[in-house]
Amino acid sequence: MDTQRNEEFVEEIKKRLSEYRFYHSLNVADEAKRLAKKYGADEDKAFTAGLIHDIMKDTDYETQRELIEKYSHKMTPTELANPKIWHAMSGEVFLRHELNVKDEDILSAVRYHTTARDNMSLLEKILYIADYTSAERNYPDVDVIREKAERSLEEAMLYGLQFTIKENVEAGAVVHPDSILAYNEVAISEKEKARKDESNAD
Repeated sequence: MDTQRNEEFVEEIKKRLSEYRFYHSLNVADEAKRLAKKYGADEDKAFTAGLIHDIMKDTDYETQRELIEKYSHKMTPTELANPKIWHAMSGEVFLRHELNVKDEDILSAVRYHTTARDNMSLLEKILYIADYTSAERNYPDVDVIREKAERSLEEAMLYGLQFTIKENVEAGAVVHPDSILAYNEVAISEKEKARKDESNAD
C-alpha cells in the first residue's frame, strides 16, 4: 500500500525539494491528516497525499512539461500559459509512472491540489485546503481561511478559490477552467445552503 511508503516518500521529497518546500510538505501532511480526522476521510491517505503533493514543485519547467506530455496529454493553451500549476500535473504523472504509486485517490488529490475541479472527492478537498492552511503559511487572510476550514470544507474552498482567482486576474494571469468550474459549483452549493438556513429560521 502506498500509505506504507511514507519513509521512502520523505527521502524522495528531501532530495527534490528546497528546505522550505520540504518543511511545507511535512506541515501539509499533518494538516491534511487533521482535517481528514475532522471530516471523516482516510487519515493515512490524507497524510501521504500531503507529503508528496509538491514533489515536482522545485523541478524546472522544461522537465515538468516533458513529463506531462510524455505520460499524460498535450497541454492546452491555458495550461501552457500558467506554469505555476504544472507541478500538480507533473507530480501526478511522476508519482504514477516513475514512483509506481497506485492509489487513485492520492494521485487525484495531488493532480487537483492547485486548480481544484468540480465534483471533487473529500480527499481532494482536504488536500486543497490543507495546502492553504498548513502551519507555516502566513499570507494575508490565512487566519480567515483556517477559521472557515474549522466550520466547513466548502466554505473554506469557496474562500480559497476566490482568493486564487482574484490573485490571478489582478496579475493578468489566466485562470484554469477547472478552477472556474470548482468555484461555480461551490458557490451554487453555498447559496442553496444559505437559502435553506434562512427558510429553517423563518
